[in-house]
Amino acid sequence: MLSIPIFEQPLFMNTIYIQLGSNMGERHFYIKESLLQIEKILGTIIYESKTYESSAWGVTEQRNFLNKVISVKSDFSAKDTLKTLQKIEDKLGRKRTEKWGERTIDLDILFYNNEIINTKELTIPHPYIQDRRFILMPFAEMNGKFIHPKLKKDIFALLKECKDTEKVSVYEI
Repeated sequence: MLSIPIFEQPLFMNTIYIQLGSNMGERHFYIKESLLQIEKILGTIIYESKTYESSAWGVTEQRNFLNKVISVKSDFSAKDTLKTLQKIEDKLGRKRTEKWGERTIDLDILFYNNEIINTKELTIPHPYIQDRRFILMPFAEMNGKFIHPKLKKDIFALLKECKDTEKVSVYEI
């Protein structure tokens, strides 16, 4: 019987849900380039929502955002996923000067499997999912029956209960 050394055995594949957002420069380019970098470095994109356009959330006096939600299969840990997404943001010119300010690209981990993670660097599930229509609408398109592990409700229910009144619509190129 042939045995495979433990370091050569396939690792458990994690399902990671990521939100992409851009409101500076060529917004569509930054979304597209992020997808390419995620596939190249992080893992395989299993599904991506349509692209949506929404007004800015938090700091409202800025250009509309393009948003998308994707699911990725990866063997990266949550911490390594965060570091990788931050490197992609940096590579694409993201400057962290103002909370909720303009950005070339924003890559947020929404869910990591069904885990609940609370560390200084990382909070999963993302703490504002239930408050943001621009996350819930593309997520519902992709996987509306996904159960939020902390709130114990599916995405469809969270979208129905969401109090966010910002306009969110499918973006036509």
